[in-house]
Amino acid sequence: MKKDGKLKEVEALPFEKALERLEAVIEKMESGKLQLDEMMKYFEEGSALSALCEKKLKELEKKIEILVKNEQGGKWKEFQSEPEENAKDSSDDNQDDLKDSLL
Repeated sequence: MKKDGKLKEVEALPFEKALERLEAVIEKMESGKLQLDEMMKYFEEGSALSALCEKKLKELEKKIEILVKNEQGGKWKEFQSEPEENAKDSSDDNQDDLKDSLL
């Protein structure tokens, strides 16, 4: 399936801009003034923005973990983002780890 221009544009946004746009999309959707077609477009954009923000936060979290665990004076190691299909499995593992740490 092809991505339309708006969704491609979303993928290029830095985290702060994506979060700002997501907040604007939510505000627009909660206004109750949108037609169904408009609502669906905003929903699709909001979903893409939410996924992008989550992905960027997870990548940053892993970079921080690498920095903290590094024994060579706190130097950054290169971090490679997980492929999409592995990212979902990893998030399930992270949820399990979080639950275990809280118990």
